[in-house]
Amino acid sequence: MKPAIRQQLDRHTERLKELDFLLSRPDIASDMGQFMKLSREHVDVAAVAERHARYQQREADLATAQALLADPDMAELAREEIAAAEAELAALEGALQRMLLPKDPDDARPAFLEIRAGTGGDESALFAGDLARMYTRYAANQGWRAEVMSESPAELGGYKELVLRIEGQDVYGALRFESGGHRVQRVPATETQGRIHTSAATVAVMPEPDEAEAITLNPADLRIDTFRASGAGGQHINKTDSAVRVVHLPTGIVAECQDGRSQHANKAQALRVLQARLQEKERSERATKEAATRKGLIGSGDRSDRIRTYNFPQGRLTDHRINLTLYKLALIMEGDLRDVIDALRAAHEAELLAQLEVNA
Repeated sequence: MKPAIRQQLDRHTERLKELDFLLSRPDIASDMGQFMKLSREHVDVAAVAERHARYQQREADLATAQALLADPDMAELAREEIAAAEAELAALEGALQRMLLPKDPDDARPAFLEIRAGTGGDESALFAGDLARMYTRYAANQGWRAEVMSESPAELGGYKELVLRIEGQDVYGALRFESGGHRVQRVPATETQGRIHTSAATVAVMPEPDEAEAITLNPADLRIDTFRASGAGGQHINKTDSAVRVVHLPTGIVAECQDGRSQHANKAQALRVLQARLQEKERSERATKEAATRKGLIGSGDRSDRIRTYNFPQGRLTDHRINLTLYKLALIMEGDLRDVIDALRAAHEAELLAQLEVNA
């Protein structure tokens, strides 16, 4: 193991002692916000420290076994122990390196997921509806809660635009790589000659801002409009101007909400979406400046602007960023996104590991 990695592990061991002390203090226990923050950190640091202790134990076992090689009576047993210890040490080192990777503090937060129809007219709107169903089913499978923040249904089905709020464990961390252009190739229901059409939709995933860190909105920078809600919601929602649209004048960013039962609730939700969009704009601009490789979250919605292709005739999904191809499209569209999301997270971890080794 490289010295730089060992130093990081030693710091985790020291930090665990600090956290044990802090969490035992009465003033911390009485501050629920601080107590929960330190408790979450304690869980992460303790996991690393525990794995590190096991690594150190197996290093000691390896040294002991190597010393026994000179004893003819113990040599065979020693060789078996050496092989077992070396295999476990290699696995532990890989696990520890992954655990030391820098974590995005937003990974554990709820997320806003936006889906917009792109190129392809009615078929694009239908595909946007299919994506919405896919994500809501995946959320249900994960035990997450998904709620509609705003929607603009299309005439023939699907959505021109849909915004979902998804809440649960590590929502943003799991869905963050879904942002981008999604392309579909299939025969539309309205196609009489059986020709395959290509259309597109865009997805953007943004972490819900922490209330303590959310961007402060200047009321003078906002234009707030109310209008009559459309779509599902019952008689009440259709007879009052309860829907709210908020425009951030300096940037032109718009957020709206019509799913709530009151104008007050819709305004609060729309402001949260607006804060998330502004925060994501800042995040994107900062990342572009630092890395000079990132495109905007949503892209143009054009067929060529894609991260993933859903080919229905072949039952194939291809993620172009990591050259992943899976022939289980029917299951994926029913919400079985586990293989896709795991592969994207693994690729991201591999990039971070490579960077860590360069800097070590």
